[in-house]
Amino acid sequence: MRRGEATKQRITRTALELFVEKGVKETTIRDIAEAAGVAEGTLYRHYESKEALAESLFAEHYEAMAAALENICTDAPSFRDALERMIGYFCRAFDEDWILFSYLLLSQHRHLRERGDERPSPYNVLKRAIAEAAQNGEVVARDPDLATSMVLGLVLQPAVSKVYGRFRQNLADCAPELSAACWAVLAGPDGR
Repeated sequence: MRRGEATKQRITRTALELFVEKGVKETTIRDIAEAAGVAEGTLYRHYESKEALAESLFAEHYEAMAAALENICTDAPSFRDALERMIGYFCRAFDEDWILFSYLLLSQHRHLRERGDERPSPYNVLKRAIAEAAQNGEVVARDPDLATSMVLGLVLQPAVSKVYGRFRQNLADCAPELSAACWAVLAGPDGR
């Protein structure tokens, strides 16, 4: 790895940590530079502003998550299997790098307003999978946005509770229970 790339990675990791700890608005370029052990000018060589850094971090990792979910959907033999795998992926991602996942979770409202709906997103991947499953009769036909929101609420609210210290269990350990709850919501009273 080139020295410049290592410096950029140190800057981005430090920024993630500070953004989660203090918030994007409250974190300054000086805070990031000092914590990363670089001059402020070095930071500006990689990013034009703190806001550009925050957006870049969000976009890169949010779109990578969308791509991972797309691969899961492509490889799964059924929607139910894909759903279980996607939920397992979310839970493991949080447990393996809670700082990154916390940043995505806590800053999504800010960034999603600016992004528009045309760029890759985990929401759109899940929504498309649910809509296709409904078309195929695998789940109850309902508004795909409502169904997607219901599933994401079941999965993401425990993550939010974990971020705020209200829930201490590893999310990966909860993945089977979360998957069963999501399936129950999507399959409806007859369980498909």
